[in-house]
Amino acid sequence: MNLVSPEAVREPERFFARLRETQPLAWSEPHRAWVVTRHADIVAALRSPGFTAERIGPFRARVAAPPDSDLDRSLAVLERWLVFKDPPDHERLRALVSRAFAPSIVRARADRIAARVDELLDGLEAAGGASAPVDLVEHFAYPLPAVVIAEMLGVPPEDRDRFKAWSDQLTTMVFGAHDRPDRFAVGAGGLAELASYLGELVAHYERHPSDNLITVLLAREGDDVLSRDELVATATLLLFAGHETTTNLIANGVLALLRAPAQAERLRAEPARLPAAVEEFIRFDGPAKATMRLVADDHDFAGAALRRGDRVFLMNCAGNRDPAAFADPDVLDVGRHPNPHLGFGFGPHFCLGAPLARLEVALAVGRLLERFPALALADEPLDWHPTVLSRALVRLPVTVG
Repeated sequence: MNLVSPEAVREPERFFARLRETQPLAWSEPHRAWVVTRHADIVAALRSPGFTAERIGPFRARVAAPPDSDLDRSLAVLERWLVFKDPPDHERLRALVSRAFAPSIVRARADRIAARVDELLDGLEAAGGASAPVDLVEHFAYPLPAVVIAEMLGVPPEDRDRFKAWSDQLTTMVFGAHDRPDRFAVGAGGLAELASYLGELVAHYERHPSDNLITVLLAREGDDVLSRDELVATATLLLFAGHETTTNLIANGVLALLRAPAQAERLRAEPARLPAAVEEFIRFDGPAKATMRLVADDHDFAGAALRRGDRVFLMNCAGNRDPAAFADPDVLDVGRHPNPHLGFGFGPHFCLGAPLARLEVALAVGRLLERFPALALADEPLDWHPTVLSRALVRLPVTVG
């Protein structure tokens, strides 16, 4: 079972539907991992202490990177990401980092995000003209969340372009770009440079506090405070997760609407449905194709004997199309309710940045549909990045009318 076969990458809904129906818990020899595809089993795994998010430490020990090498320093940064932590460390870090995404902070960005959306739509129209295809990822879905999170963290405008290269390099390692045999070396180099840059930025805002998330994260919360290493690691996580997944959510959501034009017209006529539509984009073809865990202790799960240290891929993309959890799961319904999708995670690891992502995507998609009523897919083939964990278009060629 190859999770990055052409069909699994191009049409994961079909590939994993067959697996869900025949082998809902299956062993993948090429990936040396268990693959979980039923919604109920994924929820149970995310709730269970029998699975652990702490997978960087074991990997770091296994690869034995030379001390102070790019790979060693980069894995040390990843090891401090709260998404790779279990209780009690996870709760402590989450409490300190959650301040950065307080509802008041997110709401205060709405007007600025809307202005950025409008600026990018101007550029999209200029790049495509009346009928020439234009890449929606390059000109809209990528730059919007990248600029938003960079602004929120206090990254100077003249430095923001540097983050695209660093983020692209980091993606090859974090999401498992199987077409890149050098992915660990490339990703480690990008993360080492990013962490070094952010360390200098943190030091700057220690001396010169400002209205940004780094300054918020520098503040003490009761008797606790993030260490310098924790703060730099958190900033790398926010910059990466704050734009990479939102980019893919915007692109995948727009693609889903263009393939279901009646739903696009429904949103144009009823923009109040945009919040529900965002949740449906996440369910229907979300950016987080899978969540990875390790088995914490030997135990039986879903009819199989799991062993400590086994890798497990919880396939959100399969759970989100499970007919046992959703009516008409293969139909895009922008008014779907309830919608217990798995795209933002579940339980203690529910995505901290979900409110910001929801706001960005609602503003981006709503204004895009309003601005370009004739928006359409260009007659070009679509390609997807061959990764296990993420669902990301290489480009999305459209015409704007």
